[in-house]
Amino acid sequence: MRNDDRRRGFSLIELLIVIAIILIIAAIAVPKLDKARMHTQEMAAIQQIRTIHTAQTQYYSQFGRYAKTLEELGPPASGAPGPAAADLIPGDLAKGEKSGYRFILQATPTGYTINANPVVYNSTGRRSFFSDQTLVVRENWGQEPADANSPEIK
Repeated sequence: MRNDDRRRGFSLIELLIVIAIILIIAAIAVPKLDKARMHTQEMAAIQQIRTIHTAQTQYYSQFGRYAKTLEELGPPASGAPGPAAADLIPGDLAKGEKSGYRFILQATPTGYTINANPVVYNSTGRRSFFSDQTLVVRENWGQEPADANSPEIK
């Protein structure tokens, strides 16, 4: 009977070994999860640039010019959509920040440019993106913003 009473639970050593194994697995998995999250945010930023391109095409067909700011593409504060707020992109994107990236839309004499830069480099993203009315998305691996001379995404 005494032997049965002694073996009811786990010993302290066995519990410590299990905890150590769990901590080792967690230490290996967390950096991979961070990289996967950054990759997901980078893909979302590319998709948001494509959304802005689509909205710019619709804006151009409605108003005869490209929007000069993201707010012009976003939802109106009140009332019907118009040139100041065409309701073509979601409100969070119109504010310029979404999915860990900051989006900047600028008017040019021939059209527009879009930059998407990580809010916190190497945390929310490792790449910056650039595009313009040509619809070609370009990337830069590093802290400097991508530009028209950056390599195109394939």
